[in-house]
Amino acid sequence: MSTTDVSGANGKISEQLDAVVIRFCGDSGDGMQLAGTQFTNVSAVFGNDVSTLPDFPAEIRAPAGTLGGVSGFQICFSSSDIYTPGDEVDTLIAMNPAALKTNVADLKRGGTLIVNEDAFEKSNLSKAGYDSNPLDDEEALAAYQLQKVPMTSLTRDAVAELGLSPREAERCKNFFAMGLVYWLYQRDATPTEEWVKSKFAKKPELVEANLKALHAGYNYGITTEAITVHYRVDPAELPAGKYRKVTGNEALAFGFVTAARLAGKQLFYGGYPITPASDILHELSKLKNFNVVTFQAEDEIAAITSVIGASFAGDLAITASSGPGIALKGEGMGLAAIMELPLVVVDVQRGGPSTGLPTKTEQSDLYMCMFGRNGDCPMPLVAPATPADCFEMAQEALRIAVEFMTPVLLLSDGYIANGAEPWKIPEISSLTPIPVVQENTQTDGEFMPYLRNEKKTRPWVIPGTPGCEHRVGGLEKSDVTGNVNYSPENHQYMTTLRAEKIAGIADFIPEQTVEGPESGDLLVISWGGTYGAVRTAVKQSVAEGLSVAHAHLRYLNPFPRNLGELIKKYKKVLIPELNTGQLRLIIRGTYLADAVGLNKVQGKPFLISEVKQKIREMVKEN
Repeated sequence: MSTTDVSGANGKISEQLDAVVIRFCGDSGDGMQLAGTQFTNVSAVFGNDVSTLPDFPAEIRAPAGTLGGVSGFQICFSSSDIYTPGDEVDTLIAMNPAALKTNVADLKRGGTLIVNEDAFEKSNLSKAGYDSNPLDDEEALAAYQLQKVPMTSLTRDAVAELGLSPREAERCKNFFAMGLVYWLYQRDATPTEEWVKSKFAKKPELVEANLKALHAGYNYGITTEAITVHYRVDPAELPAGKYRKVTGNEALAFGFVTAARLAGKQLFYGGYPITPASDILHELSKLKNFNVVTFQAEDEIAAITSVIGASFAGDLAITASSGPGIALKGEGMGLAAIMELPLVVVDVQRGGPSTGLPTKTEQSDLYMCMFGRNGDCPMPLVAPATPADCFEMAQEALRIAVEFMTPVLLLSDGYIANGAEPWKIPEISSLTPIPVVQENTQTDGEFMPYLRNEKKTRPWVIPGTPGCEHRVGGLEKSDVTGNVNYSPENHQYMTTLRAEKIAGIADFIPEQTVEGPESGDLLVISWGGTYGAVRTAVKQSVAEGLSVAHAHLRYLNPFPRNLGELIKKYKKVLIPELNTGQLRLIIRGTYLADAVGLNKVQGKPFLISEVKQKIREMVKEN
């Protein structure tokens, strides 16, 4: 990170930076997600590349002021390309003692620590497990640039003339914090001001209160003598085009609706609310004017069976859940697989097993999604790499489902789902149509529901089509006719045929590419939300002269057809995963490659430094 000091106004120094990592943290009622989201928006409008990491408490409403109730939002914004929300935090805003205690370890030495001094009173200190006030201990926080700001009282003063209750006035303090940080990093508050006016249009008193708090925080930065430096991060040189900030769940919703429009079909979503997948339902429910039907089912089994029914009726059908819900959908996925009906199941992975860590990210559902259905029941698996990539992979999942008449699993995770980054809105002309044929193309004799084309795909006809009467179900069937058939030879044939159809998808997906040398000492293979940390670590390692390349998998079943040959070009293989080694075992079993794992199950994404350290260790062993 390079810096340049230049003269600033009001006797302040303005310092130029390449990239900055900020984290807002406080009680779950302090509006930290809102503060982080608004800072992301203004940075995106300014033209920075951004990457975010929201961190929610697992409890719906943990006791205020406790460690379990801390909510955080981290954002990295930069004047160049970035792939992660950053490792070390440059500026930490802690709204209470619990937020300080749970987050200060991530603040880099010399970083800026801004605390709400008013919250550090006896009760809150006790709830956070402090025996004394850390703000009074010169040694405890000596490694940081500590700024003690009485945010609560300053916010009350700013809105005093509006006649709000003390509780209403105090709830504006997140806007005071925003204003101060906007000044610190020279952000234009206009997008936030416009958002406030729109959000609280029916409550003008709240518009005025929040704007007064926002301006008070900004003016505090200008007038205080305690903060002598503020910073500037120039816009990034992104490819020309129209951009918007997008989360992974938003991008999935947009991608599915786009796919349905490209196919000229109605989109049906049947789901049951579950963290962190619920926002897909929320986003799709806003898009009903695009021929979208959403159905909130009473449970996960009802959700998957509603989607099977919608697919049978001719809709493009999708559902989404997380680990425990995917387990409940297993029987339904098997039914869709033996019926050979097209649909997509999204798994937004979180920490497990059981309800596990509802708000924390993990990649531990790969085994379940690959193998977790009774019988031999292979299904295609795809996985987006970033929040913006969800838009393309949602379309790809539906394309595969329709083209091969099969249910498809799309594996996202909490990091991708809730994280955000700039997304370049594509030109309509650049999107690939999804052809759908739902009529009888068989020219001779009685309609045969399992008569296959060259891709081993059966026809998809809408019930009630004259001359195309047929039956489907969960019992084993004869090929071509679809009649129930229990014979051993037929079951062997049909099991093999369905597996061959899925394996054959490899001929219709892109070959695997690598970033870095085409051969060398080490190949790092990643999938899902680990892309950013691994990509950055490999890029930095190559710059340091190490012989290392990166292959990120977006197709997990079947694998790209050239993956085995690609792996052979490197002496060693490293697979970082947020699980205990699930892809590693599958890669070893499929290609007999002596892959080594880097595994983490802490509910947190990889740090770039963790991956770099493992890369160095493995390259030095050669």
